[in-house]
Amino acid sequence: MKIARVLHENIEKYGIVEEDFFYTIKNNPFITKDFQKTGEVFDLKNLKILPPCEPSKIVAVGLNYKSHAEEMKKDLPEEPIIFLKPSTAVIGQNDYIILPKDFKRVDYECELGVVIGRRAKNVSIEDARNYILGYTCFNDVTERYNQKKDGQWTRAKGYDTFAPIGPWIETECDPASLNIYTILNDRVVQSGNTCDLIFSVDKLISFISGVMTLLPGDVIATGTPAGIGALQDGDKVEIKIDGIGTLTNFVKKS
Repeated sequence: MKIARVLHENIEKYGIVEEDFFYTIKNNPFITKDFQKTGEVFDLKNLKILPPCEPSKIVAVGLNYKSHAEEMKKDLPEEPIIFLKPSTAVIGQNDYIILPKDFKRVDYECELGVVIGRRAKNVSIEDARNYILGYTCFNDVTERYNQKKDGQWTRAKGYDTFAPIGPWIETECDPASLNIYTILNDRVVQSGNTCDLIFSVDKLISFISGVMTLLPGDVIATGTPAGIGALQDGDKVEIKIDGIGTLTNFVKKS
């Protein structure tokens, strides 16, 4: 099931995407898991697709693919390396990634996003799946020069528009083996599979919830495979995950 959030006549609605249509549901999926349809249906192409959730925080994971650790010439981490991206960085389908005025190199990073469905604290690995609403596409946009200069990642990862999410939340897929791609101007530039993750989704939820409470709508960005590269003014960048969908964004200067 694909859960989406859209704007229709300036009113936000949650619903289910089936083929090219959007069926509104009666309840907020982050409050109740009742996905009963209202009977209202729209052609999806006539709607503005919003980010599918409104996270209080995005907890991202660095160096979580073996291929990316090799690419960056880093040793495999013994524990997940986590950092935060602010909620103000979130954008959705077909929105613009804005290159900062002082940017030197801004990179794409395709990632599987895990959307939390209920409050999670000190969750066991065995119980982790019970706290997941579903999965989405995520682009961990990064100003690479500032990342190296600062020695920590808050500025480089936290610019407004640097957290594209969407286009919806897929509730029925196996996160352990998903093909994931970045497509830049219609050319595949990054390709991987979540079987290459160093720390599994279940491990990440357990580890992170032992540090901080995860709230409904929060997103865990699980890391990127090898193949990161730069974005330029005028680019179209797509994050595609088999079984979930394709998140499309465009790039422009501030």
